[in-house]
Amino acid sequence: MSRPRTIPQRRRVFLGCEGESEQSYGRLLALLAEARERPVFIDAVVLQPGGGDPLAIVERAADALRRRALRSGTYVARAVLLDADKRGLAPDRDARIDPLARRSGLRLIWQEPCHEGLLLRHLEGCSDLRPPDAERALHELRRRWPEYRKGLPALRLAEQVDAAAVLRAARMHEALAAFLGEIGLAPS
Repeated sequence: MSRPRTIPQRRRVFLGCEGESEQSYGRLLALLAEARERPVFIDAVVLQPGGGDPLAIVERAADALRRRALRSGTYVARAVLLDADKRGLAPDRDARIDPLARRSGLRLIWQEPCHEGLLLRHLEGCSDLRPPDAERALHELRRRWPEYRKGLPALRLAEQVDAAAVLRAARMHEALAAFLGEIGLAPS
C-alpha cells in the first residue's frame, strides 16, 4: 500500500499593490510559482485609495499587513510595489517611507518609472529600456505589446510574460530579484 502524498503547507507572501495592474502581476507570480511547484500563496492586496502617494501606499500596506497577519498568520515575505515617478514630489513625506517599511518588514519594489515601465523590461530585447515617465512607458509597452491594457488579468499577462521574462526583468531590478528569491522564483 502506498503512502498518501504529503502536500506542503503554502508559505504566505504579502504583496502590496498600488492598483489592479500590480495585483494581476502578483497573481501572475503566483501562477508561475505554482507551475514550478513552489508552495506559496501570494496575497496581492490593492492598497487604494492611495492616490499614487508612496507614503500613503506604504502606510496602507503596513496596516493591511498587520491586520491580515493577525487574522490569518504571518507572512514569510512582504513587499510593496511602488511607482518611482511619484518619488521626490513630497520630500518630507518620502523621508518617512523607508523607516516605516523597515519597521513593518516591507521590501520596497520601486517600479521605474511605473508599473508599465517594469512590465516593459520583461519583454525580449527590452530589459535595458528606461522610459523617462509613465506616459512614455505606457506608449513604449503598447508599441511592443499592442494588446496590453491596464489591469489585464493574470492569465492574459501570462500570454506575454513567462518565468524567463520575470527573471530577465529581475536581473535589472535588485529589489524584485530579492523578492523573487524569497518566494522561490529566483536564486536568492
